[in-house]
Amino acid sequence: MAYKPRTKSKELIILELLNTLMTLPEKDKQHYFSLKKGYEGELMFDALTENLQCECLILNDLLFKVNNTTFQIDSLIIISEKLYLYEVKNFEGDYFYVIDPEADRLYKRPKKEYTNPLHQLNRCESLLRQLLHNIGFTLPIEAQVVFINPGFTLYQAPLDKPFIFPTQVNSYLKKFDMRSSRLTGKHKMLADKLISLHIEENPYTTLPQYNYEGLRKGITCELCRSFSISVQGKKCVCGDCGHDELVTSAVLRSVNELKLLFPEMRITSNLIYDWCRVVDSKRTIRKILEKNYKKVGVHQWTYYE
Repeated sequence: MAYKPRTKSKELIILELLNTLMTLPEKDKQHYFSLKKGYEGELMFDALTENLQCECLILNDLLFKVNNTTFQIDSLIIISEKLYLYEVKNFEGDYFYVIDPEADRLYKRPKKEYTNPLHQLNRCESLLRQLLHNIGFTLPIEAQVVFINPGFTLYQAPLDKPFIFPTQVNSYLKKFDMRSSRLTGKHKMLADKLISLHIEENPYTTLPQYNYEGLRKGITCELCRSFSISVQGKKCVCGDCGHDELVTSAVLRSVNELKLLFPEMRITSNLIYDWCRVVDSKRTIRKILEKNYKKVGVHQWTYYE
């Protein structure tokens, strides 16, 4: 199990919600799809590193600031003698690599240029080395770009670049289990220190403008995100996929979504009644809020936190 597991970013969670509740502008929709695909690729890599049997510490999804510069690490594996840094790419389709005297370039066929992941990898490796120096650790770093998607092909790939291709990932990771890695308290101290320096809020989060009035109201299915929800007894039932969920659970999930979208908004029974729509009893909403949140104020000034 990863020493620091991966979690879905707040930015991706909000974009997923907004993609359901409104029509995203095209650039924001593309940004959402890009984040979603990247996250899915990282989970694919995590599923493989979870199978490692050697002594190691796996730290996923790290965000640091060093010398006023922010950088992100997809995956970091600590073994006895080295740190392994991975930039995971979920690219799909046919790409080709062009060696250039100024800067090598990466294109998707026929000729759409993409940012060369080596540039990002080299930047992360340099900044991680500076960070290690700042906190008093001196382990060598080996950095690799992992192309995780089995539908990816890279033509004209140079043999001297730190690329791991989809067909190589399994055999590459198996070599870890052949090493005699022995971790010490110093390795755990390093992992704990890196986790303590991790930044939760990404300063470069990009979200579209939205407001309460412009969002579609109603409880959505927790599985398929459909609005085709009907209340049947104590359950919310999806008319599209058939999934059912307790009304209490569905209301609390909707409250959490609202708080994520509008953290400054006071939670009142009238607000949640309007937000959920399909629960036709304000009394039911009030009972759920009173049982699960702290009640503040009285009468029309009551809210929950």
